[in-house]
Amino acid sequence: MKTRSMTSPLMKENNDNVVNVAINQNEILLPQLKPKKLNSSFSADTFNDDPFHVMSLSHQNSLNVDDSQNTLNLEDHPSPSSPETKTPTRNNSFAISNNETTKTENPISSSTSNFVNMVLLPKKTPQKTPSSRRRNSMCGDRFIPNYSSGDKETQYNLAGPITPSKGKRRLPPGECDAVKEEQNKIYDSVVKIELLGQDMYDNSLDKINKQRTSVYSFKTPKKRTYQMMDADSPTQHKYSLTPMSQASQNLLLTPRKATRHISKTPYKVLDAPELQDDFYLNLVDWSSTNQLSVGLGSCVYLWSACNSRVTRLCDLGPFDSVTSVNWMQKGTHLAVGTNRGLVQLWDIQRGRKIRQFTGHQARVGSLAWNGDILTSGSRDRQILNRDIRVSNDYTKKYLGHKQEVCGLKWNYEENQLASGGNDNKLIIWDKSTTTPLYRFEDHVAAVKAVSWSPHQHGLLASGGGTADRKILFWNTLTGNCIQGIDTGSQVCNLSWSKTTNELVSTHGYSQNQIIIWKYPSLHQIATLIGHTYRVLYLAMSPDGQNIVTGAGDETLRFWNVFNKSKSKETQNGALSSFGHIR
Repeated sequence: MKTRSMTSPLMKENNDNVVNVAINQNEILLPQLKPKKLNSSFSADTFNDDPFHVMSLSHQNSLNVDDSQNTLNLEDHPSPSSPETKTPTRNNSFAISNNETTKTENPISSSTSNFVNMVLLPKKTPQKTPSSRRRNSMCGDRFIPNYSSGDKETQYNLAGPITPSKGKRRLPPGECDAVKEEQNKIYDSVVKIELLGQDMYDNSLDKINKQRTSVYSFKTPKKRTYQMMDADSPTQHKYSLTPMSQASQNLLLTPRKATRHISKTPYKVLDAPELQDDFYLNLVDWSSTNQLSVGLGSCVYLWSACNSRVTRLCDLGPFDSVTSVNWMQKGTHLAVGTNRGLVQLWDIQRGRKIRQFTGHQARVGSLAWNGDILTSGSRDRQILNRDIRVSNDYTKKYLGHKQEVCGLKWNYEENQLASGGNDNKLIIWDKSTTTPLYRFEDHVAAVKAVSWSPHQHGLLASGGGTADRKILFWNTLTGNCIQGIDTGSQVCNLSWSKTTNELVSTHGYSQNQIIIWKYPSLHQIATLIGHTYRVLYLAMSPDGQNIVTGAGDETLRFWNVFNKSKSKETQNGALSSFGHIR
C-alpha cells in the first residue's frame, strides 16, 4: 500500500495537466482568377491586336522617362539607316541616343527630322532580350485590373470566424475543433455542388411531384409583366459576379446553427493519492449538496465544489480500507462500504458515524440508495436491503449471482433494481419480491457499468469488461435487448445525462478514454483523453453539467460535457415523475 505524508491529499491541485491551447483559424480557400502576365519585350508582334500600341512603341523609342521628376525629354534619334541601337537601361526608362549621327542632304531641320522619326519611323526590336530582372521591373502602359481578390461575399462566408486578437478571448480547443468540423462540412458540400453537380436542396420526390398534374388543381395565371421581370431578373446567375452556382451561394448564405462546444481538456485536476486501481470498487460519488466524496486508502475525504474545501470524514485504521461510497438522495448522509464487509452510515452535518451494518462476509464493493433503503452488494455474492429506520441489519436478501456483485442501481421509479456481477450476468429485481424478474446473459465479461435512463421509462444501459467491450440497451418492461455497440475497450462506468438524451461512458483497457454518446443513434459526440490508467470511477454533478473521473493514475479530473438545464422539469427528467404518481 502506498503511503504519503499529506494531511489533505485532495487539497493539492494539479495544474500541470490543464493545457491552454492557442487556436489557429483555418481559412477555406477557393480557386481565384489570375491575370495574364505582360510580355516585357516590346516587340511589334506582341501588340498586333492592339492598334494603340503602335504609337506607344514609337514613343518609347524616342522618349526618355525621368522617374524622379516625372518629365518627358525629347532626344536626338539616329536615322533609320544607323545600325547602332541601345538596349533599355536599368532605371526603367528607355533613353535612346546616338553619339555618331550621319549627315543627310535633306534640308529638313533637325527638329522636324526628330518629329518624323518619332512618329513615322518605327524602331527595330532590341537585339538583346532583357534579363528576367529587367523584365520584372518593366511596367506596362495599360491598367489591367487585379482579380486575385475574388468575390468578397464568397470569401467572407467561407472564411469563418476571424481569429481573435490578443485582447479578446481565445477559443478553447473544443470550440476550435467544432468550428473546424463545421467549416469542413460546408466546404465538402460546396465542392460536391460545384464539381459533381449535386444540389443539396433538390429532392427527388419534389421533382416527381412537380411533374405531376391534377385536374383538380387550380393556378392563378400570372401577369405578363411579372413573367418578364422573372425572365430577366438581376438575381439570375448570368448577372452574378461570382463563379459559384446559385445552390452554393444559398448554402453559404444559410445561417449557421449554434455549434455545441465540448472542451477536451479538464477544467480542474486534483491529486488523489492511494486511489485504488481496482475494477470492482466504487470510490467516488457526488452529492446533491455539491460535495464530492472520495475513498483513499483507509480514509474518506470530502471536497466541496463551492469553496474547494477538503475535509477528512473518517479513518478506518490500518486493518481496514474503503471499498465503496454512496450518497443519500438528500445529501445529508453518506454510506461507506469497507473491506471487512461492514457498511457504515455517516451524518455529514454532525461529522460522526450514526449506524454500522453487518451481514456480509467479504468486502462491500457496491452501494445504492432507494429513499430510506440502502442496498449493498458484496464479494460473498449477496445483495442486502437495509432500512435505516429499523434496528435490523437488513430486511431483504437477494441471491442470484455466482460471483462478486460489482454494480448496483435503482431506477428513478424506485421499483426495479439492476445488479451486475463478475459472473457476466445482469439481473433485474423487483422491489416487492426476491425472485429475479429478468436474467440477461448477453455479456461475456464482468458487468460493473449499469445506468437507468431518466428520460425513458424502463430503459437500462449496461457495459461489459475487457473481454466484452459492449454497451447494451435493455427494455426492462418487456425483457428485450434494444440495441448495442462495441466500444473497442473495457467499459468501466455508464451515466445518463440529466438534461439531454445522451450517455457518458468511461473505459479502461486499452484506450482509457471518456466517450459522450448520442442516444438512440449512438453517435460519438466527443472523446476525452487525459488519464494514463483505466478510468474506473465516474460521478456527475447535481446540475448535470459536469462529471468527475478517477483513475489508477491517482488523479481526479473534472470535465464540462453537458448543457445547462433549461427548466426544472428537464432537469428532473421527462418521465421521472411517472413513478411518483400513485
